[in-house]
Amino acid sequence: MINDKAILVGVDGSHASYKATWWAANYAKHAGLTLQIVCAYSLPSYAAVSFDATYTAMGDDNAAHSDAQEILSKAKAIADEQGVEATTLIVTGDPASVFVELSRNYNLIVIGNRGKGGLAERLLGTTSSSLPAYAYCPIVVVPYTDDDGNLMHLNNTITRVAVGSDESKWGLKALEIAANFAAAWDAELDVISAVPNMKGSDDEGVMASFKDDLEVRIKPLEEAHPDLKINKQIVPGSAVGALTKASYDHDVVVVGSRGRGGFTGLLLGSTSQGLLQHAVGPVYVVPRKYVEAAETRLDTVPSSPAEVKPKALDDIKGVEEVPVAKAEPDVVEAIETKIDPDRQ
Repeated sequence: MINDKAILVGVDGSHASYKATWWAANYAKHAGLTLQIVCAYSLPSYAAVSFDATYTAMGDDNAAHSDAQEILSKAKAIADEQGVEATTLIVTGDPASVFVELSRNYNLIVIGNRGKGGLAERLLGTTSSSLPAYAYCPIVVVPYTDDDGNLMHLNNTITRVAVGSDESKWGLKALEIAANFAAAWDAELDVISAVPNMKGSDDEGVMASFKDDLEVRIKPLEEAHPDLKINKQIVPGSAVGALTKASYDHDVVVVGSRGRGGFTGLLLGSTSQGLLQHAVGPVYVVPRKYVEAAETRLDTVPSSPAEVKPKALDDIKGVEEVPVAKAEPDVVEAIETKIDPDRQ
């Protein structure tokens, strides 16, 4: 099955991944997209990273497959609570490389962050560059808690979107996507341009130059979305610090994945870990390959996936579509209470 009108969400039994499922289902419903849920595991390391289901003997593929089905049944029920019918996939093998291949076929991939055994913990650890840098579609990383362990509440609606902006093609693509995203939700858009080497706001010449550049970048957005409220900010200091701060009072933070300085290039070094690990709201990553594939269409709304030839699931090793029954309502209620006690 190939469906570039679908969202893919990764689950592994952690509460972080169930929270990501909730966000993905809510967005899919709003955007009119379908949802596919994937549970990935590899043997024999599967038991070491551990699903939150029952412990399974290392190397027992049958038991691991059964656990994956149980996890998918819970995630499917969470999606159903949002009014979204979801199909389910099981992936065996290295999650990062398989997700990169799967990203050819989807509008968006969503993963959770911070949680015991969380998928993002693996995908953003030793393979930190694999998914954000090499995926063919955008990635959303949904946080579970803040740095102090406080559960993060997710809103049913998105009212404020922040985006990091610079003049590179990567920054321009992130800006364009953020504007389309905000307009789809009828949300405000805050465009943030960081000036790392600026000593203070009294440097009027530097400030004026950055403001002029920002006005030029924003003008096409204002023409494309005349009803969109766009706020502009020039911020002294690091891009990571500015975006992390923005995550506290915005529903989504959008950022490009590679470039020279500024916001672009954030997600290939230690600064990427800073943003993704410390943000308290969902981070929407526009990957390098997505931008490169759509480079000839920078003056248009980007397609998804970005001018990339899809790859049939049968041609991706280790991917199996499996039907699962939805978990019982009391099981889902317990999970949703755990992941977000303040849910409406």
